[in-house]
Amino acid sequence: MKIGIIGAGHIGGNLAQLLVQHGHDVSIANSRGPRTLTDVAKRTGGHPAAVTDAPRDAEVVIVALPLKAVLELPDGLLDRTTPGAAVIDTMNYYPQRDGHIKAIDDGAPSARWVREQLDRPVVKVFNNIYAHQLLERPQPPGTEGRRALPVTGDDADTKRTVLALVDEIGFDAVDIGGLEESWRYQPGTPAYGPDVDAAKLVRLLNEAGPSDGF
Repeated sequence: MKIGIIGAGHIGGNLAQLLVQHGHDVSIANSRGPRTLTDVAKRTGGHPAAVTDAPRDAEVVIVALPLKAVLELPDGLLDRTTPGAAVIDTMNYYPQRDGHIKAIDDGAPSARWVREQLDRPVVKVFNNIYAHQLLERPQPPGTEGRRALPVTGDDADTKRTVLALVDEIGFDAVDIGGLEESWRYQPGTPAYGPDVDAAKLVRLLNEAGPSDGF
């Protein structure tokens, strides 16, 4: 697949490397321009691109930015994707970094806020795993103890694409419903961070309470 990644930090860069290893055509962009991505391109095999070009004709777009940076993305950025492209939100809300976002402070899952800013359905995944584990923990399907990752999204077609992609690159994908459930693996919840299999992940997701997270 053609995949565009917006954000060349640890998560974006390691996802680029992993996806290239699985044969995907990956473009990666940051806010400083493609000329600053030479080292990232050498390490990952991704193609450096401008932010406006990374999503062009992409079947999947991964947004891996500090959450506040979503507000700085160009209008209509995702209009350049293929029709029905899946948009993955890997981001977390940290008020000490992002400033306070009222909708999230008032209880909305950060993924719902991202969906509203991007004006596209999004699928939430890769936000509860440490960046280095993206390269260290992939395993074939059926492996005992395979790392599991929770996935939420409101659009069935794009979520199906993402569930298959997560499995392809080496993780068990656990579909826990729509974006309204994504708070269960936000920072501060039991499922944020632990390296566990699918059964244990479900238990941790179910342990999340209203006072957890942001």
